Amino acid sequence: MSSPIKLLLSDVDGTLVTHEKVLTHGAITAVQQLRDADILFALTSARPPQGLAMFVEPLGLTTPLAGFNGGLITDTDFGVLEETTIDDSLSAGIVELLTSHGLSVWVYQGADWYVLDMDGPHVARESKTCQCEPAVVRNFNHVETNVAKIVGVSDDPVACASASAAMHEQFAMRVLATRSQPYYVDVTHPDANKGNVVKYLSRRYDVATSQIATIGDMDNDLSMFAVSGLSVAMGDSSDEVKAAALEVTTSNEDEGFANAVSKFILPS
Repeated sequence: MSSPIKLLLSDVDGTLVTHEKVLTHGAITAVQQLRDADILFALTSARPPQGLAMFVEPLGLTTPLAGFNGGLITDTDFGVLEETTIDDSLSAGIVELLTSHGLSVWVYQGADWYVLDMDGPHVARESKTCQCEPAVVRNFNHVETNVAKIVGVSDDPVACASASAAMHEQFAMRVLATRSQPYYVDVTHPDANKGNVVKYLSRRYDVATSQIATIGDMDNDLSMFAVSGLSVAMGDSSDEVKAAALEVTTSNEDEGFANAVSKFILPS
């Protein structure tokens, strides 16, 4: 790393917060230390932007909120700054493929979240985490346009892996299928990725990508690792994620975010 870091872009779940979605005092202090050092701090997540609202006040956020892995970027009042949606002609086929692999399906259209079953896997947990409720629909026929993200959900890791592989085979470069959690397959437009969030912030703040640091824990974080000057993997990441990062910190249950800020980001 030849340039001082001027901006840190962080993943949320598995990184900034604990497994129980707790924002620790250590994490809050670390963000304040970044601010004191004139280092910008921003968030990106597979969550919708509204699912990041609970971090705005405790972290004093003023930077854009990059939800849906960068598919929908808003300001802290949720005004849309940039949106990248899935090709309308592909939505029905994506839903059909995920369903054929035994996955439950969620569809996000802007800020609206649609599910077929309120009692489906992880719906209640996602509602609690993001502090928003989905709308239950009989089918997705009326929400096949301007779709920001389609999610396949299953606690069967083999089914998720199979669906993700099939998505790449059937749709090739027309969609991006990544894993934000072991039980999710997140499908977005190929340009809706965290690497492009780094580039967006680079343009917005006139900061070279070499002066942007990124921190995350899942394979949907690899694209931002690839274009940032410094990348940090969480301690409980997979070997693949760790291998893609320049540094590795402790786990999110052991103040991995705060430790990374102290050890790798703040100036000596």
